[in-house]
Amino acid sequence: MRAVMTAFPYFVQAGDSLLVARTLMVQHGVRHLPVKEGDRLVGIVTDRDLKRALDPDLGLPPKDELFVRDVSVADAYVVDTGEPLDRVLDEMAARHVGSVLVTSHGRLAGIFTTIDACRILCARLRAVAPPGPGDDAA
Repeated sequence: MRAVMTAFPYFVQAGDSLLVARTLMVQHGVRHLPVKEGDRLVGIVTDRDLKRALDPDLGLPPKDELFVRDVSVADAYVVDTGEPLDRVLDEMAARHVGSVLVTSHGRLAGIFTTIDACRILCARLRAVAPPGPGDDAA
């Protein structure tokens, strides 16, 4: 996992406001943020979680009264850096999740998302069958 994950991901604290999390996502172009309480990893929050929580039609408390802990997913999929990639991908598909928190010795080391998986697949496909003349090369 270490070779394919995004190391040292941005993260938020459980007590941060949703606006802090949303700002961080927008500034850095990410859709998933690990959630910590102090140094302890406690979950993940996604852009979808934030969009739902900030939707005024849902009748939730005002956005300045909502915190990351109120909308984050506590039972995030977490693996160790030594976990084989094929098992991680298989489990992501089985769980229908778009991200995995990666730890080393119990501490957050990185994040692996479907975007990372797409990059790996693209590189592999190009290695096996490089685009020829006239092919669309993105």
